[in-house]
Amino acid sequence: MKIIDTHCDALLKLQSDSRYSRGFMDEHSPLNFLDAKEIDTNYRRLREGDVQVQFFAIFISPKVPDNEKWQHALEQVDAFYNEVLTQENMVHIKNLKEVKQLKPHETGAVLTLEGSDAFGNDLMKLRTLIRLGVLSVGLVWNNANLVADGAGETRGAGLSNFGAEVIEVCNDNDVLIDVSHLNIPGFNDIIDKAARVFASHSNARGIFDHPRNLTDEQIKKIIDRNGMVNIVFCPMFINEGALEIDDLFPHIDRIIKLGGADHIGIGSDFDGINTYVNGLRHAGEFQNLVNRLQERYGTEFTEKMTHRNFIDIFCE
Repeated sequence: MKIIDTHCDALLKLQSDSRYSRGFMDEHSPLNFLDAKEIDTNYRRLREGDVQVQFFAIFISPKVPDNEKWQHALEQVDAFYNEVLTQENMVHIKNLKEVKQLKPHETGAVLTLEGSDAFGNDLMKLRTLIRLGVLSVGLVWNNANLVADGAGETRGAGLSNFGAEVIEVCNDNDVLIDVSHLNIPGFNDIIDKAARVFASHSNARGIFDHPRNLTDEQIKKIIDRNGMVNIVFCPMFINEGALEIDDLFPHIDRIIKLGGADHIGIGSDFDGINTYVNGLRHAGEFQNLVNRLQERYGTEFTEKMTHRNFIDIFCE
């Protein structure tokens, strides 16, 4: 069964390894997106897992100095074009409506941005990223930036005036606003301003109380805005201890109970995590999840969660 996965961090791995490799001349071979075992979402694993569309995030670590962040962003865009899109039958999705045009042997690649640090206070840089193909903007990571505060920031500020301008640019360009990583004040500030909203990789806080998860109220607001909540595989957002695929079910059930059966999807966070749910260690194992979903919820709901909801909401 086809999968649409709305979040992975393969570009950061490719960029980081490329920088590392340049310091070792011929002594270190750069990671190959085709089949590098270090990349959870390498091309062969995407095909093995029947991934129809993979979202690839540009992410800049808060440890990167401000004057270097734009360069890091461009290096990840370069990896997207020169490593991801050069694979056979990999198709660059430049408009989400193009997802419906993919052929069975093709895999769509969507460029996204996780955190506004890459463009600082420069809207021209944001517009440039959109021209390069960014179709989704996550306003923050866990830290604060010039747009808003992330879930890990303690001061509790919401959206800034500049952040409102960022949302206007995204709305004008039909770019999704990603609320994963926002704190609650920031979420409340943007939920009615964003024309198209979703959480690319978040779980239910009513099941496991973690700042990165969404409260019942937030989930209901996303549903009311005809958005999506995409379940994430990061163990620390699911529960404690060694986890199995079935440990995702309470989060799924909670979202369904809140009215989200037609608004739930998948945002794995592969390549951004280093601990895994048993049976979901990389994209090649997606069908393990499909099988358990079908056993628990049936084929119709499984199709909705794995790809149909996203297509119905964002690709028409």
